[in-house]
Amino acid sequence: MVDSAKFINSAKRAIEIERDAISQLIGRIDASFAKACQILLDCKGRVVVTGMGKSGHIGKKIAATLASTGTPSFFVHPGEASHGDLGMITANDVVIAISNSGNTAEVVTILPLIKRMEAPLISMTGSPTSALAQEANANLDVSVELEACPLGLAPTSSTTATLVMGDALAIALLEARGFSAEDFAFSHPGGSLGRRLLLKVSDIMHSGDRIPSVNHNVLLSDALLEISEKGLGMTAVVDDEQNLCGLFTDGDLRRTIDKSVDIHKTRIDEVMTANCRTISADILAAEALAIMEDGKINGLIVVDKEQHVVGALNMHDLLKAGVI
Repeated sequence: MVDSAKFINSAKRAIEIERDAISQLIGRIDASFAKACQILLDCKGRVVVTGMGKSGHIGKKIAATLASTGTPSFFVHPGEASHGDLGMITANDVVIAISNSGNTAEVVTILPLIKRMEAPLISMTGSPTSALAQEANANLDVSVELEACPLGLAPTSSTTATLVMGDALAIALLEARGFSAEDFAFSHPGGSLGRRLLLKVSDIMHSGDRIPSVNHNVLLSDALLEISEKGLGMTAVVDDEQNLCGLFTDGDLRRTIDKSVDIHKTRIDEVMTANCRTISADILAAEALAIMEDGKINGLIVVDKEQHVVGALNMHDLLKAGVI
């Protein structure tokens, strides 16, 4: 059985080596990096990332990060590029080629074809004198002094440094484009951030016959039947023109019972909450959530500009929609 201290020391050593490799990148953010950013910003097509082996895995992540932050991008395997996939690259595209040695055969093989179609080339290499770096319009130095692997064989620090350099490119371009949180949400509609930034109250509110609503003249007992039938724990109280007069909730019911009110003789407008909080249908569902949390309430009535009731929303609706 291996001593647990040995596991811990190995892990700490690996993290320290990779941390140092990342720190060294700061001094390499120079004119070549700025040139690469400008080339990418001027791209009229898409950014095509390529790399072999572990560099390819990192390349896929870089392409995904670029694509989700406003720079259309995809990954092409260099081996497949030599067998037809090179047709996916056009003169309007920019190619980012990744190779730690800068001499990976599969990548070097397609360089003349990339140059022939006059697609700008950005390289990420650990050797500025390599074939790939020399052919590139801009080379980003991702060399490392030491791999975290004690054998110096498994790509570890070098892949981490390359990944971080890719993130640096993506963030620099994101800021240059003025890419916003809403832009990010549009490319992530299935994620929680997308739902919070895109879903509006109108998308998830109860409307039409699903709105719990009673006339202000009805008895409290009738209002309780409406609350039970619609299942939202509340009902809007409206006048004959469907203007909102107030709200009655499960919480109001508990307080009413404490006062020994006869539900069969008391009108709903005698016990409702007048001047209740309301929202409009066009605000974000996340804003409705903030209003509920701030007011410590579980439901809201949705009204239009004329204070006509157009919908109802409760905390369960927000939970079901993934806003919470």
